[in-house]
Amino acid sequence: HVQLVESGGGSVQAGGSLRLSCAASGDTYASACMAWFRQAPGKEREGVAHIDADDTATYADSVKGRFTISKDNAKNTLYLQMNSLNAEDTAMYYCAAATPYWCTAYLRGLKAVPHRTAFAYWGQGTQVTVS
Repeated sequence: HVQLVESGGGSVQAGGSLRLSCAASGDTYASACMAWFRQAPGKEREGVAHIDADDTATYADSVKGRFTISKDNAKNTLYLQMNSLNAEDTAMYYCAAATPYWCTAYLRGLKAVPHRTAFAYWGQGTQVTVS
């Protein structure tokens, strides 16, 4: 089992930047395929970025060129650097991790962010508000 704890959210003005972190603990070998999702009030949870076991990253079209996903395996931490933020980026941001089986079998070398059902482990979320 994997425990995920997000941090780094907050309020920022349009055009500003934030860096989110997600610390993984427990069976961290399960955190080879990880992702960031977000959910705005009244909307479905959507994939923002995904990084696989080979550090291949994919992004939602809405954040390409502005957001960067990365992970530090030594620290068991996932990051999301968010630049040029706008009001449409306001949401609760969630960190997610896939099981080792799913990561190896289905989530490597993808061209798009996987659906949320591909991820078994979730954090509690961190709020990002852009005004």
